[in-house]
Amino acid sequence: MHIHILGICGTFMGGLAVLAKQAGHRVTGCDANVYPPMSTQLASQGIELIEGFDPAQLDLQPDLFVIGNVVSRGNPLMEAILNRGLPYVSGPQWIGEQLLRDKWVLAVAGTHGKTTTASMLAWILEYAGYAPGFLIGGVPLNFGISARLSGDTVEGKGKSSDFFVIEADEYDTAFFDKRSKFVHYHAKTAVLNNLEFDHADIFPDLAAIETQFHHLVRTVPGIGRLIVNAKEPSLARVIQRGCWSEKEFFSDSASDAAADWSLQLGELEDFEVYFKAQLQGVVRWNLNGAHNRLNALAAIAAARHVGVEPVTAIAALSEFINVKRRMEVRGVVADIQVIDDFAHHPTAIATTVQGLRRKMGSGRILAVLEPRSNTMKMGAIKQALPTSLEASDLVYVYGAQNGKDAIHWDLSDTFSPLGSKVKAHHQLDELVRDIVNEARSGDAILVMSNGGFGGVHQLLLDALALKFQTASSAQ
Repeated sequence: MHIHILGICGTFMGGLAVLAKQAGHRVTGCDANVYPPMSTQLASQGIELIEGFDPAQLDLQPDLFVIGNVVSRGNPLMEAILNRGLPYVSGPQWIGEQLLRDKWVLAVAGTHGKTTTASMLAWILEYAGYAPGFLIGGVPLNFGISARLSGDTVEGKGKSSDFFVIEADEYDTAFFDKRSKFVHYHAKTAVLNNLEFDHADIFPDLAAIETQFHHLVRTVPGIGRLIVNAKEPSLARVIQRGCWSEKEFFSDSASDAAADWSLQLGELEDFEVYFKAQLQGVVRWNLNGAHNRLNALAAIAAARHVGVEPVTAIAALSEFINVKRRMEVRGVVADIQVIDDFAHHPTAIATTVQGLRRKMGSGRILAVLEPRSNTMKMGAIKQALPTSLEASDLVYVYGAQNGKDAIHWDLSDTFSPLGSKVKAHHQLDELVRDIVNEARSGDAILVMSNGGFGGVHQLLLDALALKFQTASSAQ
């Protein structure tokens, strides 16, 4: 089959294109922003890319158009497809029907932590010899790719087509299907990692998102299993609406009576794993933060549902490297680390900063935040942002004033509770200059954004190198 993908350069649709190609389909696609790295990755797979949405692309005569949720009514190619009555389907529906129908799908849902937890789970299954396929909204460094149809099996661990791990997003499917993406995936194992208000551009309140999560619960079969965060009242409300599958709950508190899975923090970031109050082993790793410990616990529990013993999952996590753009050290100059993190929600920001604080000890944290997600730009959760950054020593916030990434609220006013340790900027060069002037040996510069942030990581590294090279020359 020849499929033509509209909006192919998004993370999800790009992954779909790779999977479709691996499944033997001819794949072409178009987008408004065809540029590296996604364009390079897709071209290397032999996928033809077209810039823009010209209706002339109908001349390709594909068997089916696959539509990304970036496409809306008024898009010239989409209008031509509708006018001609040509066949089209959303990306999530196509994956669900064409690639996932006969697989044991392990879906990871939650407001934050989906990418990391899905990556941990895929790696655990890989380590155990299950050779899973996966589609993840980031690049797990253990694999170096964000999507694959399957891996190479180890004898006795099942067929390579049996297992598939997918990041299960609650964002809507397409302009013609306002259900959340995850209802299309037919999950047998579903992780409900957390649930807070987000995506203010499409959801009016938390209750609306809880409804979508219950739609996911309704799709899990009776022989399936839900892995649920016991500490989330919102998830408790979701389950109370009705549940027809097995359930296991996890918590970071050993005293939580509702939890089947719990943990006990040890030295540094190592932690003990308990199931039904019985010690299963100790995860020894370099990741930091309470959120990552909970992510790991959820992944261990989900892997057990497909037959991976906790002791094996624990051993796998000791070799888990993390995901690109999750606490990724982009460079070190004069013992100053520049760290990149994909933080996009106050809870994730708080746990990220607190985890780094535990690791840094008395070392300074210079937190640099770009509130760039749609919800953040709208200001729907802005009041929680100052508190999320309290564990930092200095805070730099940046917001564009024009263009598609412009924020719609006052930075200085919102972050005023942080007092003199916060500085707001609207010009990238001034932001970099301010940070570099302040930075000193032993600092960690923690950059948080769910976008490219104007290449600020490299700008900081270059400016730091110049500063300390100049200082050295002057001595």
